[in-house]
Amino acid sequence: MLSTQEREVCDLIARKQGTLLEDLKLHVGTPTGGGNLKAIERSRTLLTDRLNAIGATTELTPGDPKPAWLGPQIQIPSSSLSSNLKPGLRSVLIAGHLDTVHDPDGPFKELTIAPDGKTATGPGCVDMKGGLVIAVAALETLAEAGVECSWSFFLNADEETGTYHSQRALREASAKHDFGLAIEPALAGGELAIERVGSGQFLVDVRGKAAHVGRAFTEGISAVTKLGEILVKIGQMPEPERGMVANVGPITGGNAANAVPDHATAFGNVRFPDQAVADELGAKLDSLATSGEALPKVSVYRSFNRPAKPEIPPTRALAERAREVAEALGQSLPFAKTGGVCDGNIMQDAGLPTIDTLGVRGGGLHTPDEWIDLSSLVERCQLMAVLVMRLCQQ
Repeated sequence: MLSTQEREVCDLIARKQGTLLEDLKLHVGTPTGGGNLKAIERSRTLLTDRLNAIGATTELTPGDPKPAWLGPQIQIPSSSLSSNLKPGLRSVLIAGHLDTVHDPDGPFKELTIAPDGKTATGPGCVDMKGGLVIAVAALETLAEAGVECSWSFFLNADEETGTYHSQRALREASAKHDFGLAIEPALAGGELAIERVGSGQFLVDVRGKAAHVGRAFTEGISAVTKLGEILVKIGQMPEPERGMVANVGPITGGNAANAVPDHATAFGNVRFPDQAVADELGAKLDSLATSGEALPKVSVYRSFNRPAKPEIPPTRALAERAREVAEALGQSLPFAKTGGVCDGNIMQDAGLPTIDTLGVRGGGLHTPDEWIDLSSLVERCQLMAVLVMRLCQQ
């Protein structure tokens, strides 16, 4: 059941449907994919200016470098923390990301509303510009209604690429709050994710000895042949019934069929349900490396950058609080597990009870068909506002 003040907040949000849609159009039309730092900072400023206007103070934190073996890094984005903390109240950390996976120079550039007005497509509309729009509007409405809340809003721009640059800042922010709310989009059926696997990346780098296939074949040492042997071993690692997954993606090796290749590489991804399985997978990958300088030389690099997010009692309790709010609003909020990862993994690993699919509903994430259920703008904004209100004032 909603209190009188909660109903007032929800009524105010219901009257903002047109404003929410216009705000979404603005942010979807700001191309923050592909490391487009100018657009990222433009989007950040649009959001933080509004947060500052309702009492927040915003601080930027320069990003940290990612491991060199993951590839070149020309520009490193910053993260920001906009805080409006109040003594005597429980504090909420809301986390969102500005980046998308979409090419800023591609044809998918703006929000297009379907003829029936119920859905729309656009780059990042659901992952996660819709979430950013509803979260800021929720905080603005609470301020407008005179509701005292204690919150911070964390924004990064590297979530889609692993949160390597902003993980330290996110962990530090997580340690200073009581509850974590990440505004990733709802799962396919509108569910709230209460359990996530962990993930990591790895690189197998093999060095051999080049030689002409016709004139000096026996003098060569094939890096590709050795890599092939290793790939067979990696292919034997997965145990899906235990949640242990290892997958190899991009592979390189050799540059001509008549030359013994002296270099080969394979990048891969792992998934794991808990730290014990992560450690087991890590040990298996590490065992593939060779010692010394003898050829073929095998080096293994890995970074398990997203810890598993198992269901724990504090997070379950937080999810139940969210469900209570949803039911009071006449909404359904089922729970589910997912094999995807997000910044909620990091927040919970830092000790902060976190639920992380409080954004809008939709689908087609990371595709040119990405779409949003427009009715979820108001519904999820109301859910966010009332949940923040109750958490801060409990």
